Amino acid sequence: MYRIAVYGKGGIGKSTTTSNLSAALSLSGYKVMQIGCDPKSDSTTMLTNGRRIPTVLELIRSRRDEIELKDVVQTGYNGVLCVEAGGPTPGIGCAGRGIVTAFDKLAALNAYEVYRPDIVLYDVLGDVVCGGFAMPLRGDYTDIVFIVTSGERMSMYAASNIAEALKNFRSRNYARYGGLILNRRNVENETALVQKLAEETNGTVISAVPRSDLIQRGEEQGKTVMELYPESEIAESYRTLARRVLEVCKNE
Repeated sequence: MYRIAVYGKGGIGKSTTTSNLSAALSLSGYKVMQIGCDPKSDSTTMLTNGRRIPTVLELIRSRRDEIELKDVVQTGYNGVLCVEAGGPTPGIGCAGRGIVTAFDKLAALNAYEVYRPDIVLYDVLGDVVCGGFAMPLRGDYTDIVFIVTSGERMSMYAASNIAEALKNFRSRNYARYGGLILNRRNVENETALVQKLAEETNGTVISAVPRSDLIQRGEEQGKTVMELYPESEIAESYRTLARRVLEVCKNE
């Protein structure tokens, strides 16, 4: 089982990238589980026809100890297993705590043993790397981390912070750095800027996803481009990303 965390600044297209990656991997014959680790709880909506699934924290608050695995894990497009960690009541509690609680509940329910996924993808907010948001970096949860970034300054700043956290955690049996995924925003000198960031973080740009109107059309319909536009150029870009991610994982 490959355990992969996808980090990135909020709004950079991290969830869109992860969902299309999940879809592409599932279409290649892999059993995929995607776990949303963002308080917005919208990581998996493009795999569930735009429907928000119940989050682990919501279920715990409403049902306490009466939660079954089928309540937590729901099946999305092409059999992708979908989980949302959720967040606290607005203004109360720590958002990162939702990740910790979700991981504990999945372990208690033996989710990985029951579903036996080939690939687990954690979709993690990367604006901060502290507390619960750092949990998916740990080696007992994740093997490898990829960071989604564009050439925009704040996106690259967040990516640099995540890479630095991985470097600092290297001696603690945390996940290794797999590289950058360039999600293009068509800013000036974008390729060169992100390539320079990769060199500065001792990584590589494993793949680049072009900007496309089809992505937004898919988001509006609650579907991935892999489902809606499988023959498109952007869908081929996600297939290429899936191949590159697997290559990096297999070479670890």
